[in-house]
Amino acid sequence: MDNKTGEPEFWESAFTEKQEMWGFAPAQSAILTKDLFVEKGLKNILIPGIGYGRNAQIFRDNGMVVTGIEISKTAIEMAEKHYGRDMIIYHGSVTDMPFDNHRYDGIFCYALIHLLDSQEREKLIRDCYNQLSDNGYMVFAVISKTAPTYGTGKFISKDRFEMFGGVKMFFYDSESIHAEFGQAGLFEIIEVRENYPFFLVKCRKGKGQ
Repeated sequence: MDNKTGEPEFWESAFTEKQEMWGFAPAQSAILTKDLFVEKGLKNILIPGIGYGRNAQIFRDNGMVVTGIEISKTAIEMAEKHYGRDMIIYHGSVTDMPFDNHRYDGIFCYALIHLLDSQEREKLIRDCYNQLSDNGYMVFAVISKTAPTYGTGKFISKDRFEMFGGVKMFFYDSESIHAEFGQAGLFEIIEVRENYPFFLVKCRKGKGQ
């Protein structure tokens, strides 16, 4: 997963050793989210867990201004090398949001929230929702319980396991998506095939919410 939180040392060493470990092509989830954001005319986008920027450029190529949050200093330096220094990327963990007081038209969070524990997930959803402008959209790509890695590793709690390298992962199904995103303007869930089966969770903030 090219998103990081919780264990900065893990991600720092991963980016240092493996560099552009996911290549430069955007994830399928990013392409689908870009289509939604273009359709809705969104302009200012926040990407928590931006990594080295592979999922950011497709939004920028479509006229959007992207701001990122990233826990790995190495990843930020890689993003600057590949995509220039004109993109604001806050160095820190998404668990410390917000990093500014801006409202964003759109938020895209790829393969990150499932690395958090239940309280951190709840806070991230709330923090993202609070930074959405009226009629703004936020989209989360989350790993599905249908993934072959579900149930492997060390059991931590319901649907949450400690995987390779100490990464802790929560696996979603429709029930847990509704439980966690139901109060955050959830309006659509679609299945997406990445390197693992994912859900694309789409939320919209109505005026006055």
